[in-house]
Amino acid sequence: MKNVTLVLGASANPNRYSNIAIKRLLDKELFVKALGIKKGKVVTIKIDDEKQDYKNIDTVTLYLNPKRQVEYYNYIIGLKPRRVIFNPGAENEEFVKLLEENNIEPVIACTLVMLSINQY
Repeated sequence: MKNVTLVLGASANPNRYSNIAIKRLLDKELFVKALGIKKGKVVTIKIDDEKQDYKNIDTVTLYLNPKRQVEYYNYIIGLKPRRVIFNPGAENEEFVKLLEENNIEPVIACTLVMLSINQY
């Protein structure tokens, strides 16, 4: 499994954008991992509630507000993704700078829009 997307801030609640993103990523036949506050499941994807040593993470898509992101800075950098997508409400200048310092591309965008226009 390569080019995995980690949905950080994942929720089993079908009304949450993270949940919709997982479904759309699966619709595009992309590999997905999910990390959230509570364990759960979205279609076939298990939501972990503790940080895992995921392998082959290409993209982290954030569904956490900037304050909640702080505890994940080192974790995300340690996963060595190619890019981190800051979805609406997740924009964070401090984290953008840290990512750039670690040669990780910050992307200020919406995963759902990127998928819908085939720009993911």
